[in-house]
Amino acid sequence: MKIALLAAALLAIYPLATWLALNFYQDDPADMVWTDREAFNRKFINTLDLTAVVQQDQVQQKLGGPDITEAYQSAADLYQLVFYRTQRDISDGITTKVECTALLYRNRQLVAVGDAAQQQFLQMQPARP
Repeated sequence: MKIALLAAALLAIYPLATWLALNFYQDDPADMVWTDREAFNRKFINTLDLTAVVQQDQVQQKLGGPDITEAYQSAADLYQLVFYRTQRDISDGITTKVECTALLYRNRQLVAVGDAAQQQFLQMQPARP
């Protein structure tokens, strides 16, 4: 009888604990192993809506600091191209742009994601000699 009560109690507590963890536990990319962080970054970036106003601080608060950053200051605007790792290419301990998804910000507001972000960033810069 005691075993049956214990089993019933565990069956009742487990779903509650799972629900609490899924709904109230805040993921911190800094505490994740690299495979989890890549999946987390990829999933979050896929939810970004370019038709909405998305500020750089909002993304950085969720994903942490980017793996790679480039910037360009024009006369009127600040452009920042940041890269978050979303897939592994070579297991060498070095994160490259190939392993990342790019996000482009103009004056700290998201304007492009992925290959389009990189292309727009390159087109904005003056030609180099």
